[in-house]
Amino acid sequence: MTIERRGPATDADEATMLEGWLDHHRNTLAWKCEGLTDAQLRMASVEPSALSLMGLVRHMADVERSWFRRVLAGEAVGPIYFSDTDPDGGFRLTESDTWQEAHATWQAEIAAARRNAAGFALDDLSKGRHRRTGGRPSLRWIYTHMIEEYARHNGHADLIRERIDGATGA
Repeated sequence: MTIERRGPATDADEATMLEGWLDHHRNTLAWKCEGLTDAQLRMASVEPSALSLMGLVRHMADVERSWFRRVLAGEAVGPIYFSDTDPDGGFRLTESDTWQEAHATWQAEIAAARRNAAGFALDDLSKGRHRRTGGRPSLRWIYTHMIEEYARHNGHADLIRERIDGATGA
């Protein structure tokens, strides 16, 4: 499957533009993983780090779940891959972890995020609370944070992909 990456429309309303940038960054991470084997997707960036492309996808599945399900919609859902005792659990991969499972889980969380966000206006406050501050962020804040989160990790993905097979590109 070829990942189609388009930037958001330059003349869209704010909500469409924020959603467009978030989708662009989601597609960028998928594009960085495209065409690689499970072993390549599991390859760590550089010792001693456990950071890998599959780990980034698993991490972003948890991030999508946390912000759009737990915080925005107030759903009582726990993490998928990490725990209080292992906050980096998404990055710790075993031979039994597969791209198929990680990708399917990530896509399911993206679909849930889209469904939940569709029920909110940009200025609407979340039903749940921010884990650290206790505040109730708006959908606009969550979109902005998610764009930042993906952009930062897509920088990591660029370097990891280049290390794996030399592929580069923005």
